[in-house]
Amino acid sequence: MLRHAGVRCAVLCVVSVAATAAGLLLPAALGRAVDLLLTQAPAGRWVACCAGLVVLIAVLDGCADVVTGTVDAGATAWLRRRVVGHVLALGPRAGARFGAGDLVARLVGNAAQAGTAPGAVAAMLAALAGPAGAVVALGLIDPWLAVVFLAGAPVLALLLRALARDTSACVADYQRVQGRMAAALAEAIGGHRTIRAAGAEDREAARVLAPLPELSRAGHRMWRVQGRAAAQAVTVAPLLQLGVVAVAGVLLARHRLSPGELLAASRYAALATGVGVLVGRLAAVSRARASTARLAEVLAEPALTHGSRRLPDGCGLLELRGVTACRGGRTVLDGIDLAVPGGAVLAVVGRSGSGKSLLAAVAGRLADPDGGQVLLDGVPLRELTHGELRGAVAYAFERPALLGTTVEDTVAFGVTRPAAHLVRAAARTARADDFVRRLPRGYDTPNADAPRSGGESQRLGLARAFAHGGRLLVLDDALSSLDTVTEREITRTLLAPGAGPTRLLVAHRAATAARADAVAWLDGGRIRAVGTHRELWRLPEYRAVFGGAEGSGS
Repeated sequence: MLRHAGVRCAVLCVVSVAATAAGLLLPAALGRAVDLLLTQAPAGRWVACCAGLVVLIAVLDGCADVVTGTVDAGATAWLRRRVVGHVLALGPRAGARFGAGDLVARLVGNAAQAGTAPGAVAAMLAALAGPAGAVVALGLIDPWLAVVFLAGAPVLALLLRALARDTSACVADYQRVQGRMAAALAEAIGGHRTIRAAGAEDREAARVLAPLPELSRAGHRMWRVQGRAAAQAVTVAPLLQLGVVAVAGVLLARHRLSPGELLAASRYAALATGVGVLVGRLAAVSRARASTARLAEVLAEPALTHGSRRLPDGCGLLELRGVTACRGGRTVLDGIDLAVPGGAVLAVVGRSGSGKSLLAAVAGRLADPDGGQVLLDGVPLRELTHGELRGAVAYAFERPALLGTTVEDTVAFGVTRPAAHLVRAAARTARADDFVRRLPRGYDTPNADAPRSGGESQRLGLARAFAHGGRLLVLDDALSSLDTVTEREITRTLLAPGAGPTRLLVAHRAATAARADAVAWLDGGRIRAVGTHRELWRLPEYRAVFGGAEGSGS
């Protein structure tokens, strides 16, 4: 973030240090004015100098506040863009690794706190420049004054070091508990219908808020650490200040210091021991550092990388060679070897938990396998450019996320935007055109004003996949919410033989599998058999996949 802030952060440092420098010049000018006034010499120039320094300090402090706000806002925006982009590049792994609620907490709260890092660092440098400059000024007035202060300075340094260490640990604990609460809240919001149907609102509220006592303890620990450090520092600082003033008084009595220099020395002693400001600045840096560490955990997760190759001419031959994929320490796909000829329709069937959805994700590179490789027309998917890959593979899901401002935006959502006539043609193929035209503004209806059933949402998701075409169409249980008549109409068109994309569909109904060119029977993460639905239907175990109650579906 400091590198990103660049020039603005440098300007903030210069302005902050300049304000500190002006503050360091003021005691010297004030002391000189006092000495002149006591000797009844002309002191107007020095009084004016003091007034000018006061005005300059006020102006520089105001500028520092404005620049700090600008730097913090810019750093926060940049950080959020970077983390959001990385989360979207990670795909489903981000939610599985951190949880949706915890990710939101990191992107909202932690990013805002981490975004203050450049301003906090600049303020910390200015805060350090004050005591350092004050010690130098004491040495210039009389070396013994600096020696007295430096004798006790190591104690202050140790206190500040302990504060930084303990504050970072406490803030990290506090933010972790916040993340757990956010994750629990996101789960409750996602399952609100189930919670309400079960009459478990109070119980779920208690579950979400259960970490509150731990959060309270972490917060109290954080303030106790800061308060204890401030109290210790405030105990030591006056002793140092008193020692400097006492030595200055002795030097005044011996006529080695003037009254003005004594005044300046007392002010410099106060600046040198101004650890209250340092404690606050150090705590701010520690909070920003802890927040940055939580965001760094997200950025440390490796995202999918893309190659530079493009696809040759081909009809969409899909090959999985020795594909192995693990999730949660369990091997879900184990050595899958599968080939789907270009333009063919392959149905993937299997019991729940057999790995069908993961196979569908790997086939279009929504996820990478842990072993083996996936090829499209002879090119490994890892080697394709991002645009080439996403232009060649289209997806439709069981519960599609309908993104975009209007219904037309939803269907056109993708790397490239298809023409309006292609959007409408795809909607007709997905049997979505009729209900879209009944909306208040048709395809221009805002999504917020277009309530949909589960089946209508699936039809829009199918229309989106059809609109973008490509060589490979992957349907991950994308027909499950359709009524029987609509499903039959769509599958008749979708699975019709002839030229078209290669189609890989996760099927739960025997009727759907029966219309495919071939069926891959997935069992326990392995391909148990590949054949036509009619051939496999002879096997009792295969019929058991569908519950044996749908008939042959042929």
